[in-house]
Order: sequence, then C-alpha cells, then structure tokens
Amino acid sequence: MRLFKWAVVRNYGSYVKVSRPTGFKVIQNPVTDKSQSLAKALHLKIKAGGPITVADYMKTCLTNPSLGYYMQKNVIGHDGDFITSPEITQLFGEIIGVWIYHEFSKIGSPKPWQIIELGPGRGTFIKDIVQTLKTLKATSDLSIHLVEVSPQLATVQTHNLCNDVIGIGMVQQTVKGNKFYRANKINDEIPVYWYEKLENVPKAFSVILAHEFFDALPIHKFQKVENEWREVLINSTVVENGTEKFDYAVAEKESPIAKLLIDKNEKREHLEVSVRAGEIAREVAQRLEEFGGFSLFIDYGHDGDKTDTFRAFKKHQLMDPLNDPGTADLTADVDFSFLRSVMKDKVVVLGPVEQGEFLKRLGIEVRLQMLLKNAKGEEAQQLESCYRMIVDKQKMGSRYKCFATFPLVLQDYLKKYPVAGFS
Repeated sequence: MRLFKWAVVRNYGSYVKVSRPTGFKVIQNPVTDKSQSLAKALHLKIKAGGPITVADYMKTCLTNPSLGYYMQKNVIGHDGDFITSPEITQLFGEIIGVWIYHEFSKIGSPKPWQIIELGPGRGTFIKDIVQTLKTLKATSDLSIHLVEVSPQLATVQTHNLCNDVIGIGMVQQTVKGNKFYRANKINDEIPVYWYEKLENVPKAFSVILAHEFFDALPIHKFQKVENEWREVLINSTVVENGTEKFDYAVAEKESPIAKLLIDKNEKREHLEVSVRAGEIAREVAQRLEEFGGFSLFIDYGHDGDKTDTFRAFKKHQLMDPLNDPGTADLTADVDFSFLRSVMKDKVVVLGPVEQGEFLKRLGIEVRLQMLLKNAKGEEAQQLESCYRMIVDKQKMGSRYKCFATFPLVLQDYLKKYPVAGFS
C-alpha cells in the first residue's frame, strides 16, 4: 500500500537540496605503515597461537583501537572506500522518516520515545530522518541514541548533526545509570547521545535502526568436510621471496561451535555465521518485547541461500580481504534467516524485502515527482540519477534488503493493520 498517499508531506512540495556531508581533514591519517604494523601483529599472533578465526581477523582489522580500519580515517562517501544509500540522496532518509512516523502513529505515538541507530556512519541517515520528523511535527519527547565504536566517526557525526562539539573523547559518563561517551543536541533541541555498545543505551520504547551495520560484524566461516562442519581459519605462511602472507586453512577436526550455530538440516556446503550479529539481534528483540517499539535493518544480504560472500572494498573496488589488513572495509552478506531464527520467539519478523520494492511501496516515486516539479536542469538529472541508484534492480534496489521486527504482542494487530512496505 502507498504510504499515506503522501498526504502527510504536502508541505514538502518544494525541493530543498540538502548537501551531503564532506570529509574532515582531522581524520585523514596515512595507513601504509599502520597496515604493515597490523599485519605484523597478526602474523606474530598466528605464530604464537596457531591459525585464527575469520571473526578474529575481521574484528582486529576493523576495530583495533589504534590500527583498525574504522578507527583511523574517513571511510564513507565518494572520497572513502564505499558509499551508502543515505549518502547518495536525501530521498532515502526522508522515506524512512515517514515510514517511522507512520508506524509510530499507528501504535499510539507513545511518549517519551527514542531512536537508536547502530553504526550511524557519518550521521547522514539519522539527520535526514530527524529533519523529516521535525517537518511532520513528530519530535516531541524524542531523543537520539547512536551506537558507535569509532571515535573518528563519532566526531564526524557530531559535526554533521550538531551546531557545536562537546564531550569529545571516549570517556564514559553516567547519567541515571546510562553510560554514554558523548552528548549534544540536534537543532539545539533534540538530545543525542553516543555509546560504545547497545547494552549501555537506556531501555525504553525505541525505534531501532541498522543500516549497513550487520554486514561489518565478524563472521565465522565453516566448510563441510566428510559430513563434519569444520571452521575455515586464517593462517600465516612464508612465500618464496621470504615475505609472509595470509591464507585460508580448514580445521583438521569438526568445530565444537558449529554444533551450536548450524542447523542439522542445513544443506549448504559452506556457511558464514556471525555470532555477534546474533547477539545484537537477540538484544534488539529482547528490548522490543520488554519496552516496546520496532526495528528496521537495511543491508545487503540473503535469506539463507548464499555461501562464500566474505570480501573487501577499497576505493569502491573489490580486493582480497587478506591483503593489507586495516586498509579496506571487510564485509559479508547478512544472513537474514539466521537473524530471524534468533529473534522469532520474541518479535514478529517481516522480510527481507528488496530495498527498491520496499521504497516503491512506500511511495518514493510519488515523492520524486513532487521534487522534480521544482528542480530544473542538472539538479533534476542528479535527482533522478540518485533515485535510480537506490531503487533499480541492477544497482542497489535488489542487492539491499529490508527487514523489520515488531513485538510479538502486536501480531494480531499487524494482521489487521499491515506494516507499510512489507505487505
């Protein structure tokens, strides 16, 4: 169904271009020496203790406090290594903002309420959402809570969202039992807080968002050998010229963790499982069950049918994830069937639905035509081009999936009043 037929956004009739954020020189650090240092540390670790899991390798490469990929530079956007839908066009955040408003209104608009975003990138997505909610006069008693492990990205988010920067650093502060390391206000009125982990965020009615978050969480890789699930590990080897390199090695015996993670009826021969993704998804489901709210995850992924998807991106190009650790974005497709399996006893699970189809069901085409009426020349061409990028099947429209959850207590209500975009 079309979302409100856009009746709620009549006052969006004119196109006001919102500039996408630019990078900040403060976070541009050279990475070559650091990459060599990180590689050396990983080689030494493997020599001392044997091959490591892919999950251990990913975690070290991405979030090592001093050498990790997310800890050292501006990685998102045209000047970074990858770009996300919110960075391409404000249409994306606007549509999701209206979807939040719609579903929030349907269940009575409980107050106070909070929006939690996991891995907010540069803050562009939440900025566009808040601006949309403000236009709809829906920011009363709203607070924003951002879960971000990178102090560099937290600084970018603060610059993007707030008029000034306060609370810089990663020093934990405790207010009413809730631990955050930074606090500020959006538009000088909406409180925004930063946390290192979801567990520290206040427990209350929440809209929980995760856009391109789960794909960056560490994965374990498993290969079926002689009817046993053995873990794929990362080893250190010496090549002919005496230099060291990383390569894959399959464990000699069945991995005990596999029995806990893999269904006995699994038919695939190769699997990727993110234990951390399961833990966070479970925490989200627990919060929604106890305190109310709903969640929306948007990521590239599959519904339990893909196998080997572990890869790296650098300067928008694919590269070997075992080369130059700490200099590229490591990622793997999200297995939404796994997330469903750990959440379904506490929440109603919807999707995954292709991003392009989801956005069209919400009326993004109508919104586009409204904007085009007041955009001319190159501006109109740019608007259409960005729209195509996020909805076309050949681009982001099919690759990315949308996945939502609502408390199980709303199951019958949602059958009567289906969630927009998923029906």
